[in-house]
Amino acid sequence: MKKLITLLLLAFPLLAHSAVETQINCFKAQDRKDIKFEFRTYYDPVVNWSGSAVKYATSKKWISLVHKSTEQYEMAEGRPYEFTTTWVEVVDGAVTGEYVMVRQGALIYGMAYTNVKSKKSYAFEHLPPVETSTEKGCQW
Repeated sequence: MKKLITLLLLAFPLLAHSAVETQINCFKAQDRKDIKFEFRTYYDPVVNWSGSAVKYATSKKWISLVHKSTEQYEMAEGRPYEFTTTWVEVVDGAVTGEYVMVRQGALIYGMAYTNVKSKKSYAFEHLPPVETSTEKGCQW
């Protein structure tokens, strides 16, 4: 009996551990402004949890995002669906902005940011050739 309990206690951490999947995308402003940011999404398939955050290239601080909605559209029969996903930016407990991403399959067609207070919107393009790592993020 003691051997069985010891075996279960040793195996439990292996059963309880799941790897959180991290996806990193790099974006830059479409206009001539040199605004760049890193967009991370996290997903734990075991508990069906996800989270997102952004960090601008000129900042050391991460900004939390909360998923607001995802809409899907069938653009053509037999083709991957197009998804429009919206996240709200939360700083010091207040909603300060909104990010909207449009993607189809593995392609990200665009990302837009709108500041809640000023109502200014900014369009960003996806930079898939930028090297990324979970430790260092976007290598600008």
